[in-house]
Amino acid sequence: MRAIDLFCGCGGLSLGFEKAGIKVLAGIDNWPDALAVYNNNFDHPAIRADLSDIDNAVKLVLPFNPDIIIGGPPCQDFSSAGKRNEDNGRGDLTISFANIVAKVRPQWFVMENVQRIIKTKKLVEALSIFHQAGYGTTHRVLNAALCGVPQRRKRFVLIGKLGAENDFIQSALKEGLAEKEMTVADYFGDKLDIQYYYRHPRSYVRRGIYSIHEPSATIRGVNRPIPPGYKLHHGDPVDSTIGIRPLTTKERSMIQTFPEDFSFEGAKTDIEQMIGNAVPVNLGRYVADCILHYSGEDRIPYKKNIPLEQLVLEL
Repeated sequence: MRAIDLFCGCGGLSLGFEKAGIKVLAGIDNWPDALAVYNNNFDHPAIRADLSDIDNAVKLVLPFNPDIIIGGPPCQDFSSAGKRNEDNGRGDLTISFANIVAKVRPQWFVMENVQRIIKTKKLVEALSIFHQAGYGTTHRVLNAALCGVPQRRKRFVLIGKLGAENDFIQSALKEGLAEKEMTVADYFGDKLDIQYYYRHPRSYVRRGIYSIHEPSATIRGVNRPIPPGYKLHHGDPVDSTIGIRPLTTKERSMIQTFPEDFSFEGAKTDIEQMIGNAVPVNLGRYVADCILHYSGEDRIPYKKNIPLEQLVLEL
């Protein structure tokens, strides 16, 4: 199965699908800093394009003849961290994604977004476009901590297949979930030298200190040091802030399940933003595994920088 990743960012979803054995042909985005990181870590091209230009995007994607189009259109207009105004502009890119899929007509598509998209008119419009194009769809909100990610990050996933009935893959999405959430300690083992860490809250009515023996809260696009005057919240699992630090940029990327050797380069604020925006790699892999399982295809073991064709020969 061959994929194109729209709104690819720095490549979390691409890498997750690659790890499941799906051949990613290209990533497309309009953020040059993220594309530079993508190009540093993948052998296939990262292409800069304005995906709101539907006709141009379709001309760009069609020659690849993908079996599946994947992507996470920008979610800021839907997110609880944003202004929650679905007509603010970026929400329109969800409709762009739907229109590109409808015109290219791959056999499959996967669209990822924040949980709050369920309450939006944009989702209703996108579903109408998909259904009119002949896709049966399944959607589910997945907790990444049940999908091999040490982070309680809830994300909306919409899967479509030409000619399928709605809810066709719901059981596969449910059956593979872990019985308990993955904690930071479960994932890192003895790699971390801390028991507690600071994660800057959106407001000080929320706690800011977390234990490694629980899933991380959602990794966001900001990473700030603990303020000198931080007052302990009743939910903080410590009695003192002595020795408490925020996670490093590398640690945050690994909580998003990027491999330790995944290379991030650029301005720190840009890197933090792309890490926070990314689809967790293992969440992407979970979804891809569900699709391959549903399709009756064997998952191909992932090896970095080895072409899929060579993997097939090795098997």
